[in-house]
Amino acid sequence: MNFNIKIREQDFVLHPFGAVYWPEQEVLLIADVHLGKVSHFRKHGSAVPLKAVKQNFLNLDQLRKEFDPEHIVFLGDLFHSSLNIEWNMFEEWINSIDNQVYLITGNHDIISPLKYEDLGIKIFSDIQVAGFHLSHHPEDFEEHFNLCGHIHPGFKMRGNGKQLIKLSCFFKSKNQMILPAFGEFTGNYFMEPEAGDRIFAITGKEVIPVH
Repeated sequence: MNFNIKIREQDFVLHPFGAVYWPEQEVLLIADVHLGKVSHFRKHGSAVPLKAVKQNFLNLDQLRKEFDPEHIVFLGDLFHSSLNIEWNMFEEWINSIDNQVYLITGNHDIISPLKYEDLGIKIFSDIQVAGFHLSHHPEDFEEHFNLCGHIHPGFKMRGNGKQLIKLSCFFKSKNQMILPAFGEFTGNYFMEPEAGDRIFAITGKEVIPVH
């Protein structure tokens, strides 16, 4: 189940996969997919199921069907490192869609920009639109609201019976929202909210606002 929020008079739909849809701009925002990481693990002997290689693409297609965005903006770390079999899968996926795709480069994006440009993907270091600043690394602005990734935010939810559940989350502060990592096997950095911060934990099926 999605969760709708309003930021600076704009609507944003938080999705359980960790993506954000911005209807006024017809933009789907996705951070830290880290394509190629699963194949990297498998190549070095980790017992990661082959199905996990395809899961990112299945999730991307489900988001496209649900929101039908005009634009898809990846907020950095789209590909984990150097080329491997998942690049071929990515090429096939890009060639099968009709959305305009943008990449804001992250620290893991070491593949030549020419490879992306050959696929019609536009490359930026950051993007400013309608009072919002889209970046990979968190940036501190007063005049713009920052939408970013990089951190892979997570939150530890504790129950009355001392249960502990670790979940990825959207982490929103006064002038910023950090998106969770979209990719499989990316890990989390567990956040400690301060007064005024908001946590939206994700389970893959629902978005849970944490009070």
